[in-house]
Formats: sequence, C-alpha cells, structure tokens
Amino acid sequence: MRQSLLGLVFVLGISLVGGVVDAADADGALVEMALGSADAPLTITEHSSLTCGHCASFHAETLPKIKKAYIDTGKVRLVFRDFPLGKLALIASMLPHCAGPDRYFGFLEVLFRSQRTWAGSNNPLLELTRMARMGGMSEETVNACLNNQALFESIQKRAAEDGEKFDIESTPSFVIDGKTISGNLPFEEFQKVIDAALEKAK
Repeated sequence: MRQSLLGLVFVLGISLVGGVVDAADADGALVEMALGSADAPLTITEHSSLTCGHCASFHAETLPKIKKAYIDTGKVRLVFRDFPLGKLALIASMLPHCAGPDRYFGFLEVLFRSQRTWAGSNNPLLELTRMARMGGMSEETVNACLNNQALFESIQKRAAEDGEKFDIESTPSFVIDGKTISGNLPFEEFQKVIDAALEKAK
C-alpha cells in the first residue's frame, strides 16, 4: 500500500507547489475525526474509502438514520478512519483533513455525494481541486495539502495498521464493541448490533 507521494503525482500527472498543511498533531499522528459526544457509552469506528460505492451509499442512506437515532441522542460516537483503496482514494482522503476539523465531515460528505462525478472523471484531480476551491480552500492551500508528504504517509500508515489490527479487507468496515463488521448493512441490522452493544455497556 505504501508509495511515495512524488511517484503518485507523476502517475497522476499533476504539478504541486506550496507549503505543508498541518493536519496532524505534534507527533505526526492524524487528528481523530469523530461525530458525537466523547462521553457516549459506545464508539463505532468506520473504515471507508472515498472511491468505494458501498461507502458512499452508507453515508447517503444509512448514516443519517444512525446519526438521528444514536449519535444526536448521545448514545454513540462515530470515529471515521480513512481506508483508501487505491491511489485516487488516498489523494482524495487528504483534502478533508486539510479543510480543518470544523469542515472535515462536511467536506467528506460532499466527496461521497459527488463520488461518481470526480472519481469517474477523465481528470479526477482537476475535479477534486475544483471542488476544494468551491469549498473555500485557496489554490495555495490545495496544492500544499496535496504536497503534504507527512499527511500522505500518515494516512497510509494508519490504514495499514488498522487493516492488520481489525482484520479489515474491504470497505466499509465497522468496529463495534471490539468486533469487525463488513459491508453497508441495512439500518435495521446496524440497529440490532448497536442496541446489543449499548445493553452490554450498561
């Protein structure tokens, strides 16, 4: 999975300039992105790829129901982890981090909703850059983000570690109460698993 950013840029045919965007903490670890209260009795960790159609479906159809029933009510905290499947997904996953914590999930949702447009484009990097600019990121910020080797490597490293630790082979995958569940299950199936984990947590 590991590959140098410069090699990837060469493959994708883009020219990058600018400084480095700080999207990690002082130790180089990615800042954790989560929805919901830190005091929620149950944490769900989602592992998704921005080019994964099933992941986009989860965010469009299932996550809003989970958010309404569990996250907004303080019962569940959802942590999002990048698990990019391929070069383009890895590049795309960098941009929400550079948008900042306050805009991270908004940017993420836009990328999932418009997945077919940018991922299926003849020039996906141009589409991603255009979307980032429309979202308020300057050209300098976008270029600096895509040239952020530390962020690039941090996403790769954490995804590799998560894959091994939680036995993740496909996306989306979810870690709930220490168990890994694969696939965009219907909300009713998630409901059964979440309710059982919440009952156990009491």
